[in-house]
Amino acid sequence: MNLTYKLNNILFLDIETVPQEESWEQLSKEMQGLFEKKTQYQRKEEFTAEQFYDRAGIWAEFGKIICISVGYFVDVDTKKQLRVTSFFGDDEHKLLTEFKVLLDKHFAKKDNILCAHNGKEFDFPFIARRMIIHKIDLPKKLNLFGKKPWEVPHIDTLELWKFGDFKHYTSLKLLTSILGIPSPKDDIDGSEVAAVYYKEKNLQRIVAYCEKDTIAVAQILLRFNNEDLIEDKDIVSV
Repeated sequence: MNLTYKLNNILFLDIETVPQEESWEQLSKEMQGLFEKKTQYQRKEEFTAEQFYDRAGIWAEFGKIICISVGYFVDVDTKKQLRVTSFFGDDEHKLLTEFKVLLDKHFAKKDNILCAHNGKEFDFPFIARRMIIHKIDLPKKLNLFGKKPWEVPHIDTLELWKFGDFKHYTSLKLLTSILGIPSPKDDIDGSEVAAVYYKEKNLQRIVAYCEKDTIAVAQILLRFNNEDLIEDKDIVSV
């Protein structure tokens, strides 16, 4: 694709989300009614709102973020190194604040860009909406008000792969497979995150999964630019 972005200016990321409450019964009657209306089109006549609640994590109004994993390239001895870290926990306000500090301190320059797979449709707006709900001022890279499309500092690997075919969708797992990138989906997938969080209470397993997705997004961008994939030994947790 001959992308002109400088890799060191890009922050790769992925988020994991779950329903705000573990079960339908824990929602207030008002929220149950609002969820029923919100999901009416998706459910049609196939599911009741209660049966559909396990998918509530995909909506910022009914879900919450439990992990944001990020990765960024640095040059070490003339070689690229991908450094990966995560913000995670039960306290969503805390992890969102920590993520905002990272953006404000290290990725607020004009040339800095955020990159995710399906990020423009999911990750970026989800983070922004949850920040507003928590009364956290939006960092510059998520505040898109008044920006023209070409001024938005976001790269979406799904959008790049579409090549203008906006009806086309390709999952991260499929894209990594056809591009010869090690699959990030070797343990759990998105549909299992809520159960791992609420039933198993294994947040570290989710963090590992989220970090693999972040690494995969970085690898995809390398492949799009016809560059060599980064080796495991050059991926460093910080």
